[in-house]
Amino acid sequence: MDKKRPSGEQNLVSWARPYLADKRKLYQLVDPRLELNYSLKAVQKIAQLAYSCLSRDPKCRPNMDEVVNALTPLQDLNDFAILSYHSRLSQQGRRKKKPDGTPHITYTHSKSMRASPLNTGKHLR
Repeated sequence: MDKKRPSGEQNLVSWARPYLADKRKLYQLVDPRLELNYSLKAVQKIAQLAYSCLSRDPKCRPNMDEVVNALTPLQDLNDFAILSYHSRLSQQGRRKKKPDGTPHITYTHSKSMRASPLNTGKHLR
């Protein structure tokens, strides 16, 4: 949100609408702590859904069944992105060796990645 505006004039919907409507600006809404560990396709579809939920005409907004039906298939995309991320970590860990040449496996997990809405339960559930 625009923190420069007085608290009574801060409006998340007004602030987010232009970002949701423009694919080039959309990624400014994504939590940077995700470190690109998400499905681009899922982000775009979620943005389209969010934009339709913000329609000025309530009759044009999706109902909750439509929202759930739109989000459910995206879970697989995010699960795949998360699995790919952990697979890359695993491969990186296998390549590291101790000074004596024996394998030294280390894993780094981003706490914020696990806690993100795109990943909690996993991100969309």
